[in-house]
Amino acid sequence: MILTRILTKKLTSFWLMSLAGVAFIGFLTAMFSFFQLTYAFQQQKVSELESMLQQQLAVSVAPEAKWQLNNWLPPLLHAYQAQSFILTKDEATFFEFQSENPQSAGVRYSSELGDGLVMELVLPQPFNKHEMGAYEWLIILVGCIAVILFVRFGFRWLSDELNGIEDLAQRANLILSGKRDKALAEKGHGRPRMINRAITQLLLELHDAHKERARFDQFIRANTFLDAETGVGNRLFLKNRLDALSNNSGMMTPGVLYLFEMEDLDLLTREIGEEEVNETLSQVIATINQILLSKANSIFSRRSYNQFAVVVPQISQKEADQLAAKLLRASLGQIDSLLDTPDDFLHLGGAYFKVGDDKDALVEEAELALRSAQFQGGSSWFMYDKGAVDGDLSKGSVRWRSFLESVLVSKRVYLFSQPVVDGDFNAHHQEVSCRLRDTQGNLVRATLFLPMAIKCGLTPQIERQVIEMVLFDVLPKQKDTSLKFSINLSLDTLTSRAFVRWLKTTLLEYRHLVPRIIFEVNEDILVNNQDVLNEPLDMLSKMGAGICVDRVGQQVVSTEYFQRYPISLIKLHRSIVNQIHLRAENQLFVRSLIAGLYRLDVQICAEGVEVFEEWQTLQILGVSAGQGSFFSEPVEET
Repeated sequence: MILTRILTKKLTSFWLMSLAGVAFIGFLTAMFSFFQLTYAFQQQKVSELESMLQQQLAVSVAPEAKWQLNNWLPPLLHAYQAQSFILTKDEATFFEFQSENPQSAGVRYSSELGDGLVMELVLPQPFNKHEMGAYEWLIILVGCIAVILFVRFGFRWLSDELNGIEDLAQRANLILSGKRDKALAEKGHGRPRMINRAITQLLLELHDAHKERARFDQFIRANTFLDAETGVGNRLFLKNRLDALSNNSGMMTPGVLYLFEMEDLDLLTREIGEEEVNETLSQVIATINQILLSKANSIFSRRSYNQFAVVVPQISQKEADQLAAKLLRASLGQIDSLLDTPDDFLHLGGAYFKVGDDKDALVEEAELALRSAQFQGGSSWFMYDKGAVDGDLSKGSVRWRSFLESVLVSKRVYLFSQPVVDGDFNAHHQEVSCRLRDTQGNLVRATLFLPMAIKCGLTPQIERQVIEMVLFDVLPKQKDTSLKFSINLSLDTLTSRAFVRWLKTTLLEYRHLVPRIIFEVNEDILVNNQDVLNEPLDMLSKMGAGICVDRVGQQVVSTEYFQRYPISLIKLHRSIVNQIHLRAENQLFVRSLIAGLYRLDVQICAEGVEVFEEWQTLQILGVSAGQGSFFSEPVEET
């Protein structure tokens, strides 16, 4: 609070100057009063002397009267410390007195006594009659010290009081800037203390309210999209996620859909009890989740009482076969260690899909594969195969690394941008994505090469080239200097110290372009890596770049991270946006999310808007911007 400190110093200086002025005026008044009093006292002595002379000479002016003056007047003049005294009558000297130690300066009094008598008296300056001794100097010194101590005490008291106001102002500034946690931690010594305690109490209640709001929001999302018994996604969650992986042309990425089914689970529950079965299911689910940790964007949900589904996108068919065998083996290992089940208790059916496959046909193929596994006998798995092997995904990691390194060296990274529009169909910003061009001139989509780039550890290099192209080529060519561009950043990129140092140096060099850049991070990455990402995201925000969270709603997580990160924009996942005009539960989620962002300066954008009804419903709910094929497809930046 620089302004408050300046005002505090000015107020303190004014107080000291006022006090010094009052003291100086008091001193001058006392000095003039002292001078006036001494002159008045001396004038009173002269008046008394005049009265005495008039009484003495009133009877006779005979020569013998002079001898009477000589008897009493000289001692009196000595007592007055008179320098000279002359009494004349008709310009003839009647009586004269001279001091033995005459002084050059003095106060001259001249008065007529009547009958031609004139008195002239010279007295010393009244305030020079007495020389100050040690006792007087000691009294003055003690008085000055007392005044200095009093002024010092008053100054410290005023400074302490003003510092208390400084603390209150600093806490208020932290609250207005959105740093409520820091304002709560720095209680300080604010004055008035009642106001300081009231601010602390309100901050504590606000903190608890935010936590309760986040818990309530998570409760709504959990009861909408999660299975109450197992905690994994429910049937609606699976449907939303499959819708998000597809569009009007079919599936947008290759992958596999598995269906697990436990035979006679209801009979087993009646035989051994519900608690034993639930414990077994919990162990199996924990094992499957552990296996799926290494599979990015995988989906695990419960379709019915005894059937579960797993979707793993961006995987080759060979890896899908290996994963099916691994899932079945690990699940059977958990079941056999806890329960005595038949040999044909668990079956797994899988359907591999490629880009363009129909979503509904995919589920039917997985169900056919599950029935085939059941017909085989015993606990087994079966993969529905229609020759859908993706040739690109079947490449090995070594070939992928060689291809990606070759692309990076020859800079065959091409940018595509898709507009994000507001309610008036004006451009809010452009989201940048990239594709790679192989040696035959074909473009390789991001959904295909990014998983392999993550495996090979080359994501930071790819995203670095994307940022360079945006800063060096795209932004300088734009005629609209207010248009912003968003760039996606992965976890490997944000946790790379070398990349963060390079990014900081580059943004400092192009600081005039930084306010036109928005960096996007997945919600799942933010929630699970808060301690690691806090510093780099805070650095980007302080440099002027915007922070966006995308894929919000893909997972059921708490929204407390909104209070921790400097977020300016969030993007709803396409699974929430898809057919939202027909899904009340998705609308409830959006309403809950918007209510949780109350008083936060965060805008909400929707990804994957494909039809007018979706966009209309989103606008009614309060979403400020949208992105998807309804507005425009991604366009290559030239």
